[in-house]
Amino acid sequence: MSVLIARLIADAEGLSARIDAVRANLEARGVRTAGVSMLDHCGETLEITSPDDDLAAMQDVLDTHFSPSDTLVARDVIQFPRLFVSDMDSTMIGQECIDELADFAGLKEQVAGITERAMQGELDFESALRERVRLLNDLPESAIGECLSSRIVPMAGAATLVATLRTRGCRTVLVTGGFHHFADPIGEQLGFDHVVGNRLEVAAGKLSGGLVGGIVDSGIKRATLLTEAEALGEDVITMAIGDGANDIPMIEAATYGFAYHAKPKARAAANGRIDRGDLTKVLKLLGVPMREWVG
Repeated sequence: MSVLIARLIADAEGLSARIDAVRANLEARGVRTAGVSMLDHCGETLEITSPDDDLAAMQDVLDTHFSPSDTLVARDVIQFPRLFVSDMDSTMIGQECIDELADFAGLKEQVAGITERAMQGELDFESALRERVRLLNDLPESAIGECLSSRIVPMAGAATLVATLRTRGCRTVLVTGGFHHFADPIGEQLGFDHVVGNRLEVAAGKLSGGLVGGIVDSGIKRATLLTEAEALGEDVITMAIGDGANDIPMIEAATYGFAYHAKPKARAAANGRIDRGDLTKVLKLLGVPMREWVG
């Protein structure tokens, strides 16, 4: 028989009263509570189990009484993943690379507006990407290196998350609708096994305003996760994380799909949500003790 398991990073203040409220709210929705306990000895990760398979109700109730919080709700026992596929911009790094690069052309506000609408799911991703890249026409390629060194910073906890996953035998893949010029060095810095991204076209030391090859969009992100999982064998536990609308198919396809400080549509699609903490909260929700974190 399957069991619904919910984990959340909870503040100790008022915890007992909120747990009682969660129990009552779930019961009112016809969802029984089988158990409530602290997962770790330090008393931060709360685990709630239920024999009733209503994941949406569980998420809604946790949102009502604990939001903003860091949560994972799963059907069946939570296991350590063998595959991790992650978005890059605003997930593994704190910036949107194309927006920062556009600043060197004096176009950050214009490009960032398009980026935001695309990530909210208001614009078609490919057309929005091509429009933004066209605006970078004639920007010196050297601006990319300067942007990387002066603007791009890994997200808090990114290196620890990736290193800990890899140490435990998990394959790590960085897949981005951004560009290899950024993703390759960032992937190497953070320790990813493989990188998938778009390629900016460069001619005579300047960006041409075009792209080389196919577009890494939401479909490619999902396909990357499925192909990588298939290569690892049957019934592979997978994990994905992202923040925007183009991450939704990947998040939905993963066993554990995390939305990281995400746009509303991406958050709604996820069964894991990091709304408050940094990326190490993913490790806490997986049940990895801090003493076993790497980096």
